[in-house]
Amino acid sequence: MTNHDKLRDLLTDVLLLGDAEYRTDLTRREVDTWDSLAVVAIATGIEETFGYHMSEAEAMGIGGVADIIVLLEQRGIPFGD
Repeated sequence: MTNHDKLRDLLTDVLLLGDAEYRTDLTRREVDTWDSLAVVAIATGIEETFGYHMSEAEAMGIGGVADIIVLLEQRGIPFGD
């Protein structure tokens, strides 16, 4: 399973998205379920899945899927798969 697959599985689960709704350009504004509780669940899921503990500022600064990918790549977690 690639890191893209892992992130997709995490976000579709937390945000209650169908597979067809998930896109790497999906933004927080587009998803009604992406509220403050979802931010905590995403941060927790990222730590469990990728081993990276996001700071509160990082978690709250995420504006979409692309931001998560960039953040994780900057922390050495590759998404060029």
